[in-house]
Amino acid sequence: MSKETVITLNDVSVRRGEKLLLKNISWNVHKGQNWAILGLNGAGKTTLLKIITCYMWPTLGSVDVLGYRYGKVNVHELRKSIGWVSNSLDQQLQSHQNDTALEIVLSGKYASVGLYDSITEDDNHQAMELLKKFDIQHITNEPLRVFSQGERKKVLLARAWMSELKLLILDEPCAGLDIYSREEFLNTLEKMTKEENAPTIVFVTHHIEEIIPSITDLLFIHSGEVVDSGTKEQVLTEENLEQTFRVPLNLHWHNERPWISVKAKLL
Repeated sequence: MSKETVITLNDVSVRRGEKLLLKNISWNVHKGQNWAILGLNGAGKTTLLKIITCYMWPTLGSVDVLGYRYGKVNVHELRKSIGWVSNSLDQQLQSHQNDTALEIVLSGKYASVGLYDSITEDDNHQAMELLKKFDIQHITNEPLRVFSQGERKKVLLARAWMSELKLLILDEPCAGLDIYSREEFLNTLEKMTKEENAPTIVFVTHHIEEIIPSITDLLFIHSGEVVDSGTKEQVLTEENLEQTFRVPLNLHWHNERPWISVKAKLL
């Protein structure tokens, strides 16, 4: 039996004006896989995520997510099964600085920024349990404006889990975190991926050390094109890293996570 397909991109290209943001991207993500997308800033990683979440349409090619072809599905309803943790979402919340952690988590049920729908007792109970699960129950009734960066990221993660989550998109979720907060966030994420019925993860980063053990597959992207893709064991090589990041690198492993060092000074 073939594996259930979560994401299928078929020959996707994105052009904005004269600039080609993505070129002929074909990519399949199956249930049971967790992917990391690696590339420099401006490589096309975030554009790819916007295509997957239907916040941007491809110029060419087709996109299927969770069994639905974009252009033939109610996107708002589909997004209720897709969690998104990103700086762009964090920025959208800037106009909701007085929203509490509980309200932000509850908004995840409706894939909205801000809470506009009626909340049931069951919804409230689920949100409270998620705040406990992510160890942020102490800020349940605190407003967003007083959260630390680490707390903000955890609230967004809990918000994602509030929906009928099948796909979780993480766009550089550790950006702005200190080392302790980053490791705490990654440890929390690793634990959640091991739960029964955990969603498929797509984790975008340009920091190799953020690839947690539960990441199974990698997509390398440079200047809008795929450098390589496949299982972590097959494609996480110094050659692919150097081709993607344009720097000579040494790759080594510690605690089931990859780490890199620069081989020589850049001239």
